[in-house]
Amino acid sequence: MFQLHYQNRIYSHAQDFQKPEETMTDFVQAAFSFCEAWLSGEEIYIQETSGSTGSPKRLSIHRNQMIASAEATGSFLKASANWKLLCCLNPAYIAGKMMLVRAMVWNCEIELVAPRTNPFTELFFKTEFDFVAMVPLQVETILEDSSSADLLKTIQNLIIGGAPISQKLQIKLVIKNINAFQTFGMTETASHFALAEITEKELIYQALPGVQIGVNSHKLLWVSSAMSGPDPIQTNDVVDLVSENRFRWLGRSDFVINSGGVKLHPELIEQKAEIQIHHFFPEVPFFFGSLPDDSLGQKLTLFLETESSNEKKAKDLKVSLRSTLDRFEVPKEIVFKKRFERTSNGKLDRLKTINEL
Repeated sequence: MFQLHYQNRIYSHAQDFQKPEETMTDFVQAAFSFCEAWLSGEEIYIQETSGSTGSPKRLSIHRNQMIASAEATGSFLKASANWKLLCCLNPAYIAGKMMLVRAMVWNCEIELVAPRTNPFTELFFKTEFDFVAMVPLQVETILEDSSSADLLKTIQNLIIGGAPISQKLQIKLVIKNINAFQTFGMTETASHFALAEITEKELIYQALPGVQIGVNSHKLLWVSSAMSGPDPIQTNDVVDLVSENRFRWLGRSDFVINSGGVKLHPELIEQKAEIQIHHFFPEVPFFFGSLPDDSLGQKLTLFLETESSNEKKAKDLKVSLRSTLDRFEVPKEIVFKKRFERTSNGKLDRLKTINEL
């Protein structure tokens, strides 16, 4: 039976969620409002996209899409009504809403806590969860605290989304033997439609049951499923199909760099270069992009977010990267920027950051 637990109180029926107290924080009000609408049978939900790959837009998502998404994830992970879930993502966004939907569709108990960087500090008791969704920052923060890290190990199924995990985080999860998956999806598909098990190997995404995938002539992924609506959705993600339902992600076509006729995928280069970059510039946010170049058209550029520049370290880093990256993947230039541009929910806005230069 569906039960939402919040601060030692239990809520189960539509009337339980009516008229949330004004003293409740925004994330609780968002959760209560959504649960009340869902349990009352509402069919259409308006959701805004994150805006990480373009301007945010408002979408109408049908109840059946969300049910299909929850059922597909449940089938993939073999969920049962005995599972206990944790919602530590903001229900104002699709990822948080879908945690609530899964609990209602699977008839599970779900604990609601504040969407903090370490949500475990919000728990009133120590318990083991069968299914939890987090963003990379939450997982990284938890792993820095020994008691929280121990609790993370007890999670039977952890999915991580919102952004690609770093190579450093991937290694930590493998070393600590945490059963985790990287998600692949978007608001238009009511959360993820594919999952990649996090191991020491490169991530290979498996489409969920009932999901059809393919690529167009430009190797851009398309998806067709009940969770994506009546028509196939064409994405801007460049992929390599490993099989009819498995793929390797190469990056966004929006960010592909054509440098002297060589096509470069900055997201892949970032994964390969991360450890060396942070050796020279510890914990400094970075990304690969391009700047105009007379001879190459676009020159590969590494952008570092830091208050102070260090040209000597930058030069040493470029030398070091030659041992890890292919010849064309070594940045032609390293640019220091005091502050990167970000979207309203904190995601890096690459193109706006470059245009600000």
